[in-house]
This record gives sequence, structure tokens and C-alpha cells, in this order.
Amino acid sequence: MIKAIFVDIDGTLRDSNRNLSVKTIETIKRVSEKGILVILCSGRPRKYTEQISRECFASKYIITSSGGNIYDYEQDKILYVNEMNKEAIIKLYEIANPEDVRFIMNVEEGRVVNKVKHPDQETQLEEDIREFAYKNDVVQCTIADSNFDKIKNLIPKIEKVENVEIKNRHKSLLDAKFKDDKTIFCDIANIDSNKGNAVKKLLGILNIKKEETIAIGDDMNDLSMFEQVGYKVAVDNAINIVKENADEIILSNDEDGVAVFLDKMLKEMEEN
Repeated sequence: MIKAIFVDIDGTLRDSNRNLSVKTIETIKRVSEKGILVILCSGRPRKYTEQISRECFASKYIITSSGGNIYDYEQDKILYVNEMNKEAIIKLYEIANPEDVRFIMNVEEGRVVNKVKHPDQETQLEEDIREFAYKNDVVQCTIADSNFDKIKNLIPKIEKVENVEIKNRHKSLLDAKFKDDKTIFCDIANIDSNKGNAVKKLLGILNIKKEETIAIGDDMNDLSMFEQVGYKVAVDNAINIVKENADEIILSNDEDGVAVFLDKMLKEMEEN
């Protein structure tokens, strides 16, 4: 009996235009009504992930910042947080800021940035980075820009920063078949911070067994999630390594792959 389904958002649940289809919303609502937890797992911060979770009637539990935070938004309760190394944050800022790229810090429910692009989601960094880093609990940093080469050339410098590692990066940085889009990025967090560790912690809190779970994803930061569940599912637009580690490959995010998979699961449950 499946009790929990962990689903990535961008590239998996939402289509290429970052929209949730009516079919996806209706199907997740039906799954939730069966008492199965649909838990969204994203590299995005809390506020953003909660918004998507509420929109599609998913579980009150969300895993955000690539596993750096577990949050129960109905109880307004942080269940787990993995704060980034302070000196690493400062070094990453010193790498990014002189290059005139966006430096994004996931903190509490939102983001603090050196260059505001989305005023509804972000706050401008107004103080010295050292002061900020030591006063706030940052769980993930993102370095991003529209210039592919600029981000690509920063990666060797990022990889030299101690105590942290790149958790996810734009697919074009991994595979040439994925074209550049408006934002090329790298998500960075503590070495021991990932979706898989967060999934394992939440399963312990909820007393759910590994074999009672499914994970659905498309990108590098979903691989650790795969390690902690009983059944691994990749959307057809996933990068090759994710597909290779999946038990099943479903339709792409532009073909309502998650909704079709969940609908099939519900029908099989009803037949049994």
C-alpha cells in the first residue's frame, strides 16, 4: 500500500512553461482524498513551494531548497533545517557578485538576493554579506544568469569551496541536447543536504516505510530522493542518468506524465 509520493516540481510536475494543468491538479486532489500523501520536493524556497502545494491540493508537508528544509505549512512548523556553512556562503558570494550574476540565498520562507528580479518573491540584500550570513540561516544558495558561458566558467571556482557542493544545475550544463533557456543556474548547499536525506527524515517522522513510497523526478537532485523510496519514476524529459536509475519512465511533463501515472495507480487500487 502506497502511503507517500514525493514529487519534484520544475521539469516534473509542471510543464515547460511552469504551469500546472487542470488534469494534474484534479488527479493530485483525488490521490490526496484517498489518504495518500503527495509531498512536493523542490529546490525552491518555502513560500514558493507551499504556493504550488496548496494550488494542487498536495500534502501539508513540503521539502524545499533541495532538501535543506522540511516544513508543515498547516502547523507553521519547521520539521528539519540544514543551515549552510557561513564561510562557504561568503566565499560563494565573493565568486558571484564581481561577475555581475545573480546570487540568491534561500532563507526562512523566501529569498534574499544581490540583484532583485522577482520583487514578489525576493528581498534585496542591503547589508554586508558577512553580517548577513552570520545573522541568518541560509539553507541554499543559487548562482544564476542568462549567459550560459558565464555560469559554466564559474563552476570550477564553486567546486573549490569547502563544505558545500552543487546540488543541481541547469540541464544544459549536463547535456548538450537540452537547450539554454532564460536562466542558467547552479544550486549549492551543504554536502550532507539533499532531497534524499530530507525524504528519509520525513519518513521517520511520519512512521512510513520505504516500500510504501514512490518518488517522481527529472534532474540530478532527484537521484538522492530515488535512493530513499521503494519505487522510482522518471518523466520522459528527465536527464539520462535519472532515467537509468528509474524503475519506470512515464510521459513527459508537457504530456501530463505525473497525472497519467497517478491516475493509472488509482485505477489499479480500485480494481484491487
